[in-house]
Amino acid sequence: MSFSLSGKTAIVTGSAAGIGLSIARHFLAKGANVMFADMDEARLDNECGEEAKADGALQFFGGDLREKLTIANLLSATIDAFDRVDILVNASRKMYPSEPLNPDADVVELMWQQNVLTSLRLSQMTAKRMIFQAEKAGDTENTIGSIINMSSIAARRTQPGLLGYSISCAAVEQMTRSLAVALAPNRIRVNAVSFGSVMSDSLHCALKGNPDYRETIVAATPLGRIAAADELAETVQYLASDASAFMTGQIITLDGGRGLIDAAAAPAH
Repeated sequence: MSFSLSGKTAIVTGSAAGIGLSIARHFLAKGANVMFADMDEARLDNECGEEAKADGALQFFGGDLREKLTIANLLSATIDAFDRVDILVNASRKMYPSEPLNPDADVVELMWQQNVLTSLRLSQMTAKRMIFQAEKAGDTENTIGSIINMSSIAARRTQPGLLGYSISCAAVEQMTRSLAVALAPNRIRVNAVSFGSVMSDSLHCALKGNPDYRETIVAATPLGRIAAADELAETVQYLASDASAFMTGQIITLDGGRGLIDAAAAPAH
């Protein structure tokens, strides 16, 4: 089986910065057509604007993907640019601290919308497009699409201050399993990557505000370091490629071993 992405078309959300950007850039380097998508239109334009004019394999779309109309417009823009979509990477995510005893705090709802509902709706609408294009092409044998979600070790190992984030990550993992079963008859695979000790945009910001936090994370990671976002991108490539053609409904953990040790000693970030 091949790890190649050449000629395939991918939508990568959250691709203005951090992990989403690393995945999108990695896919582009591996020969895929990539639609960079993000809510931060200014940051996305700054990252991709000039390059999109020169490189037909790179296009970008800015908008609030919590809105169904925006999702529909993203899919339309992708089809207009590349004629098809083969891969969806739901890398758009938010992480905010929660107040477990404050029912008026809205961060739990915000993370539910951003991390779960947006990924679910985009997955559903993208799957319909994948099914349509396969039927149009008369493809009745091959895998017709791959959907990859981003989760975190916070889904299983958490602290009270990460209540909302942990809930949303756990929901993403169960959503992954449910969609995998639902879409398997249509030959669409759905998997997820649960990560920790990886340099996401949120972790980068946290480290700028608290440099000592790096030592805490490294000490709680058996492999003794924080992974670059590019290392996560390699794992996502595997899930997107034909090399994982018989894998669906799986949650791959990439955390340097943090999930193997005492949760109290390993802050879930």
